[in-house]
Amino acid sequence: MSGGDGGGTDDDGNVGQRFDRLPETAADREVEGRATREAVVGWWVERFDLDPERFAGHTFWEKGSGKIWAFAGEIDSPAEVEGLGMTFLRTRQEHWKPTTDAVQRFGRGATKNVVVLDDEDARAFLRGEDTEPEWDGDWGYLIAAHRIAGAIEPIGVGLYIYDELRSQMPKGRQRDL
Repeated sequence: MSGGDGGGTDDDGNVGQRFDRLPETAADREVEGRATREAVVGWWVERFDLDPERFAGHTFWEKGSGKIWAFAGEIDSPAEVEGLGMTFLRTRQEHWKPTTDAVQRFGRGATKNVVVLDDEDARAFLRGEDTEPEWDGDWGYLIAAHRIAGAIEPIGVGLYIYDELRSQMPKGRQRDL
């Protein structure tokens, strides 16, 4: 059967309804194109300047083609379960995309590619609306954050292109505050 989400095996060796642990390095890879733990953690470190120790104690798993999950613990691989930890990152596309859950859980302390939104833009972002915040950094996926009680808190993922921050807030989590 073809297709990563249909329960069968893709041409690349993925089984759509099974979690397979990411290999530590490319040398350990058995499935062509599968991300490695080293690459996943390295991407977060490079993109957001996060300390790699933030990911200590977490294992990373692929379910389907490029859907990466983070799990705080160890289990045997493969695992045929419905969910394992939290959705974390989408790979196997031109630009890797972090999830809202991952940004909220791991994004504190990021010092790069974080756009801090004012009250008005933060409210619009949470409603799922696009904004035009002042930003002179990289284009691509950013951590959208807001100052809350004196601290910078990640609120979600934004896609910044053409001087516009496109909210990636999932529809079920959008709020009108």
